[in-house]
Parts: sequence; structure tokens; C-alpha cells
Amino acid sequence: MRNRALYILFFLLATSLFAQKADSLKVKEISGLVIQDTLIFKETYDPLAPARAAFYSAVVPGLGQAYNKKYWKIPLVYAGMGAGVYFYLRNDKDYDRFRDAYKRRLAGFTDDEFYGTGTTPTISTYRLVDAQIDAQKNKDISIIVTVAFYLLNIVDANVDAHFRQFNVSDDLSIQPNLDFNPIHTQANYGLSFTYRIK
Repeated sequence: MRNRALYILFFLLATSLFAQKADSLKVKEISGLVIQDTLIFKETYDPLAPARAAFYSAVVPGLGQAYNKKYWKIPLVYAGMGAGVYFYLRNDKDYDRFRDAYKRRLAGFTDDEFYGTGTTPTISTYRLVDAQIDAQKNKDISIIVTVAFYLLNIVDANVDAHFRQFNVSDDLSIQPNLDFNPIHTQANYGLSFTYRIK
């Protein structure tokens, strides 16, 4: 009886082995060395780059922006400084015209460009004094605008050089964490934020 049960068991095992089909998927062996490129080019940190960019912009406005490869900012720097210089020269010319006319009136002449054709002046002497004050104030504002654009140019080059070296990598990771509290014998759930400083 035992032999018969053993034969039946072998017969069932043997028939199940013959019922298997051959594997249609075959693994092809590839010979050769395969290396995954994991190198990422990282620019080395230069602590003097911001100072160098600021110095370049102080010597020649816009040169710091060129050093930082922000070429589109150079026309903005020169447009701002150029507008300040243009309005300074224009207000200086107006100031000279008002001052010369005022001095001629004090000397007793009535032939300045603001006097007009009649016996009474179209622009009074007091108005010429006010016009001189306004032109002088506008000259001062133009100088302040020009200097402000010059200083803004230096600060912008410095800040851009700092941001150019700012580490924006994929080394940030958030992963869930399960911590077991041995005192209360309960699980504590949490989230950990990992940041690697290089």
C-alpha cells in the first residue's frame, strides 16, 4: 500500500513536470562595461566673486553685469545713468539762461529772451529767480538719480554674483519616519526634512 501511494505521488509529480511550457522570455547576456554617468558639473565656490563683480562695476558701469553673464542689464544701467546726465545738462542750460536774463535785468537791460516785445516783461524778474531755484533743484535731483543708478549697478553686480553661486541642488529630501516611543509603547509618526550643507 505504501509503495502504491509512493508510485502515485511520483506519477503526479512527473506529469506536472511535463505539463510545464518552456519559457519564451530569454535573458540576453550583454558583454561589456556599462557605466552610468552620475557626474554633475558643479562650479567651485569662489568667495571673492561678489567682490570682484562689484569692483568691476565700480570701475566701468556694466562690467560687473558682463562678469555675471547678465548682459541684458547693461543697457538698463546706461539708460538710467544717461537719463540722469541728460536732464542734468538740460537743467544746467536752463539755469544759465534764467541767470543771464536775471543779471541783465538787474543791469537795466530789457533785451533778454524772456522780456517780450512790449514795455512790461512777459516773465517777471521774481519769476526768473523762481525759475533759477527750480532749475538748480532739478540739477541736484539729476545728480542724485545718476549716482543712484551707479550705486545700484554696483549692488546689483554683487548680489548677482552671490546668487550665481547659490546652491540649488536636488539634495533636499523629505521622508516619512516611524519612531517607537519606549515609554508609552506607542508609535510616533513624523516627517523629517534633510538638508545637506556643502
